[in-house]
Amino acid sequence: MEKDLRQQKTTIIKIALFGPESTGKTTLAKQLADYYETEWVPEFARDYLQQKWEENKHICVADDMMPIAYGQTALENEKLANANKYLFCDTNLMVTKVFSEMYYGFCDPLLNEAALKHEYDLFFLTDIDVPWEKDDIRDTPEGRETVFSVFKQTLIDTKKPFITLSGDKETRLAKATAIIDELTLARENDFSSNDFVQIYNRGISFDAILKQLKSFKKGIAKSNLIRPATIDDGILSLSDEEFQQKALFFDQQKDKFKIKKFVPASGAATRMYKFLTAFVNDFDITKETINAYINRKNDKELAIFIVGMEKFPFFKEVDEKLREIYPEFEALERDYKNYYFINLLLSPDYFNSANKPKAVLPFHQYDTHIANPIEEHLNECVHYASSKNVSNLHFTVSEIHQNLFEKAVDEIKEKIEKPSGINIDIGYSYQSKRTDSITIDEKNKLVKDKNDNLIFRPGGHGALIENLNNLDADVIFIKNIDNVIQNHIDQITLYKKALAGVMVEMQQKVFEYLTLIDQEKVEENKIDEIRLFLEKGFNVEMTTDFNKFTFENKISKLKELLDRPIRICGMVKNEGEPGGGPFWVMNKKGIKSLQIVETSQVDLEDKKQKKILAEATHFNPVDLVCGIKNYRNEKFNLLQYVDKTAGFIVEKSVDGKLVKNYELPGLWNGSMANWLTVFVSVPLITFNPVKTVNDLLKAAHQPQ
Repeated sequence: MEKDLRQQKTTIIKIALFGPESTGKTTLAKQLADYYETEWVPEFARDYLQQKWEENKHICVADDMMPIAYGQTALENEKLANANKYLFCDTNLMVTKVFSEMYYGFCDPLLNEAALKHEYDLFFLTDIDVPWEKDDIRDTPEGRETVFSVFKQTLIDTKKPFITLSGDKETRLAKATAIIDELTLARENDFSSNDFVQIYNRGISFDAILKQLKSFKKGIAKSNLIRPATIDDGILSLSDEEFQQKALFFDQQKDKFKIKKFVPASGAATRMYKFLTAFVNDFDITKETINAYINRKNDKELAIFIVGMEKFPFFKEVDEKLREIYPEFEALERDYKNYYFINLLLSPDYFNSANKPKAVLPFHQYDTHIANPIEEHLNECVHYASSKNVSNLHFTVSEIHQNLFEKAVDEIKEKIEKPSGINIDIGYSYQSKRTDSITIDEKNKLVKDKNDNLIFRPGGHGALIENLNNLDADVIFIKNIDNVIQNHIDQITLYKKALAGVMVEMQQKVFEYLTLIDQEKVEENKIDEIRLFLEKGFNVEMTTDFNKFTFENKISKLKELLDRPIRICGMVKNEGEPGGGPFWVMNKKGIKSLQIVETSQVDLEDKKQKKILAEATHFNPVDLVCGIKNYRNEKFNLLQYVDKTAGFIVEKSVDGKLVKNYELPGLWNGSMANWLTVFVSVPLITFNPVKTVNDLLKAAHQPQ
């Protein structure tokens, strides 16, 4: 036997099966070789040790490790010569290294060096969830968990690209072939095996990555604005009496439904304190005054913050902590007091405000206590989002922040439940990592961190369509975490119930028509009624040749248009807030529809489009009521109603360098593009977001 531990160089994709004895490596290697019509490398040690046992009943000893290593390397190189695109290795020198260290407490330096040098495109770590099978050369089944842990840790320590395979042999084969096909695609597109494993472990399909790269290169299709949606041209205007009637109707109907409130609350309050963070990072109190900094930076936000400091709900607590830390605080100059206050507010060792979720931050000062947004949302829930004395509230959260949410809920839940007589059921979900986006630089090259790992960023609030899709409810209220109000809860309740009343009323009519269609009770004269309902009620534009359709095709088209999830969106008058608004939009097929469009979706280089954008009379406050079940009381698959072309390219900064990420179509933009939609004008009082900390100084967030 030639004593050579070097691998032959190759462009063949090599997959190593890696794991303890009796975990299905040989079975899978054979299956994969058959599937891809190529070679597989048997375990040299098996025949070597079997022969040794049969000759003199000798078992494996430390001196056998190097002959096994030489034999395994030679066998792999031999099989490689006849391999077709892939080579599947039942074992490899890394397995020999692990067994040598485990059983003999030693590994020959030559074996160790070769095991680390040998390269494979991917390791499949075979799980111990298959039965242990006895033979002449296998050890006992005891301690499999420990042995498996050693194998797994070895791959981690040596930084080998690996994926764990579990399940029966059919499941493993199906999973393995799917992975190999995606790995092949990744390698063809110049992604490393480590890149691929990172993408796979996030649950992101490689096809999705390729689509992101394509979007980066080609750009995102811009919306084609026809005109702004205005009162009586896409936006429904209700009188005070009509609002009352719609709210009353909802109250009369609500006990028929399971009602849920859905609150996107995943992010930290980083942007809320952005100008303060910039100040702390850039300001040197020994070299200039705060006023000089404000003038140098033209930082009006900082000036407003300092002037209004004592009106913030957190002022007293921060001030008391300052006086505890600095006994001579009162004697300090004003600039030092303000600087230390801001520092303490942001300091990770104290209040750490910018790194906490908005949901748990102090927002409102009451006579008896300070309320955070969680408390305000629970309070809103019992006012308008309950039925049969139960209110369901669902927060989307970051995994690292869930304990903060639970603690905040525990502190105030009973205080709200007891006087209202309503039980509040709280649910949580995370934004799926499989919706994350890779990061590229200005040259469309992948951006990696100092450890050569890909940098992923969340795919925007559009990713939450999956969270919404997983909910089971008949009526869902959607409202952002920071859009809460300290006063006027009765008015907020009225308008939210009214939107729900519109939703239920419209949904009942839709269900009535769909039931008639199913029962084949729709006659020619009814077709015009249904068509008019779609046009007037949901602003659906029918195709120009609809009247030329056969009777059956008309019925089919009407059913297709009616059988969709429904969203009723509150719209407030545009007062210059940044963000989306309601517009009439034309798609590539020439069909007009009502959509909520963000500024970033508009081609601002096009003067006509820019003019239409500027003419918007209303703004989207993210105040929605949704129906996500069909007339058979089955949940819609909301992912089928997403306009996948309506994503965003966003620019961020990493280590001072400009990078780009892809964001999914927004939750209330492209992700709901193909829903039945009604826009309703609601008063400005319903829209009180806290985008920066200074918004807490506005009247809606101050005591009255």
